[in-house]
Amino acid sequence: EVQLVESGGGLVQAGGSLRLSCSASGFTFDAWAIGWVRQAPGKVREPVSCFSSSEGDTWLTDSVRGRFTISSDGAKNTIFLQMDSLNPEDTAVYTCVAHHNPDYCSKFGFYYYDMNYWGKGTLVTVSS
Repeated sequence: EVQLVESGGGLVQAGGSLRLSCSASGFTFDAWAIGWVRQAPGKVREPVSCFSSSEGDTWLTDSVRGRFTISSDGAKNTIFLQMDSLNPEDTAVYTCVAHHNPDYCSKFGFYYYDMNYWGKGTLVTVSS
């Protein structure tokens, strides 16, 4: 059974940092697109970042580029989202998602609509 388990969310002041982790079980990162989406209260879900195992491509949405970094520790089947310079607009539930097709993530974007697997999410709250 494939599972994605997020951790690392919490409450932080504006300007602070958090590091989210997504640990995968039941599969390895050999051929996957995996990443993060978020949904703020009253807003639609949006993609944040992704990692493609086939080419090692990564992608970040414009609003977090320069502040967030995605990385992978393939040996531990874990991906990380390092979030720096957080602001209140980053407040959301962050969910780890994955798809068997690594092409769902490229340096041009993240096709997150048809993900095979979803984590339960972790809440990030940034106070002003």
